[in-house]
Amino acid sequence: MSGKREANLRLLQKLGIVAVAMFGFGFALVPFYEQICRVTGINNLLNPDEEVVNTQVDTGRQVTIEFDANVHDLPWRFKPTRNSVTVHPGEVVNITYEVSNTRDRPVAGQAVPSYGPQEAGQYFRKLDCFCFTRQTLNAGETREMPVVFVVDPRLPKDVNTITLSYTFFEVAGATAQEQAAPGREGKS
Repeated sequence: MSGKREANLRLLQKLGIVAVAMFGFGFALVPFYEQICRVTGINNLLNPDEEVVNTQVDTGRQVTIEFDANVHDLPWRFKPTRNSVTVHPGEVVNITYEVSNTRDRPVAGQAVPSYGPQEAGQYFRKLDCFCFTRQTLNAGETREMPVVFVVDPRLPKDVNTITLSYTFFEVAGATAQEQAAPGREGKS
């Protein structure tokens, strides 16, 4: 019986050493991981005070973006909240347009963008835009609508000004509110 007891004691010691070694290895992994992240730049949570810099922004160059707004046979007032901004290519920019429905009933419209010079359109990337979807405004409603964009740093160097123009057109057909009106269910 004593041989079995000694064997169990040695096994317990070995298992204790393995448990302590595993705990030590896990404890040592934290600073090791932090050093790997610091060297590779993977984990920016280690130094939250460091400023994150977008390396795709061309800070040596500025482009002026002018904003224009038009309506075509639509009872809306439509204008940009700013006439222009100066940006660095690669910089994410957020601007807004203001639109008001002057009619006494809901009206749906769709905005179509255009660019000047025309070649600038291929370097103008909209990330979010009211022009992506149809807009329905209730009678007398006023709304601010965002446009989030980036000017591609590959924009030709001779282009220093881009005009972003939107024209709103009325969309034919019933608005969502008119379709939901009582007595219209089941009608096409």
